[in-house]
Amino acid sequence: MLDTIWVFHGEGGRFSSGVFTSIEKAEIWIDKHKLSGVLTAYPIDEGVYDWALFNDFFSVKKQAQMEPGFIQKFTSASQDHYHYENGAKDN
Repeated sequence: MLDTIWVFHGEGGRFSSGVFTSIEKAEIWIDKHKLSGVLTAYPIDEGVYDWALFNDFFSVKKQAQMEPGFIQKFTSASQDHYHYENGAKDN
């Protein structure tokens, strides 16, 4: 069962430009077009905020961190992610 999806966000882009079921498929596409940006793993059927809380990657420290404005912009450095420059993965 698939529990993670890979999302590519191109450098300078406002929205994601690709969604993939595997990192391998994403990297083929990134290399083919020589793209620069970030490929990030996202949990399926769960928001990153809830995922991070459940997995103890984040804990609420103040009331503002429970507000919609915070939650709707939340991302976690604990998500698997990789940076690419001209189609090549940065190490």
